[in-house]
Amino acid sequence: MTATVLLVRHGETIWNRDGRIQGWADSTLTERGREQARALGSHLDSEYDLDRLVASDLQRTRETAALLDEAGIGPDPAFERAWRERDFGDWQGLTRAEIAERLPEYDPDGSLLAVASVPGGESLGAAERRVLDGWERLVAEVGDGETAAVVTHGGPIRAVIAAVSGRDLAAVAPEFSPTNCGVTAIRCATEPAVVRRDATGHLSL
Repeated sequence: MTATVLLVRHGETIWNRDGRIQGWADSTLTERGREQARALGSHLDSEYDLDRLVASDLQRTRETAALLDEAGIGPDPAFERAWRERDFGDWQGLTRAEIAERLPEYDPDGSLLAVASVPGGESLGAAERRVLDGWERLVAEVGDGETAAVVTHGGPIRAVIAAVSGRDLAAVAPEFSPTNCGVTAIRCATEPAVVRRDATGHLSL
């Protein structure tokens, strides 16, 4: 069986723009985020024949999926909790600098995703298991030759990349942060492989 799964991050939100941690808290898309989602929709419509569209059930991914739908990409989205960002608990709404004041060992220039535990939120391990459960279900359901797109968040994208690459998520997390509406493509075969990571050629950056 060979199939393709496209992992795409939602459009820019107000909290993305302001440098605030979102997790499960919601912040609406900015006008730039809506433009990114429309550009992504046009790209997916012209470059891929999508058979499935899955999205995190948080507001910012729902907004992005709705704008993709307006672009006429085809399948209606199925919303799944598994594809949510990690729950950052008490840190949601704070900047990285504010978190570093509370957690001196945290480097605000580093990846918050790599921190093992957060007060009032999910552990790294719990978040990773949740996402990979969703990933494994999707791979089991997608048919031979099909293409599925998942509208999700930076953390889940890196969790899947780590799993497919056979690496630890804590090691992958600091390497890059997926771009809003960037596209990561994974070929699902006997040995899944990342064939494109965070492609942004369709965006005006």
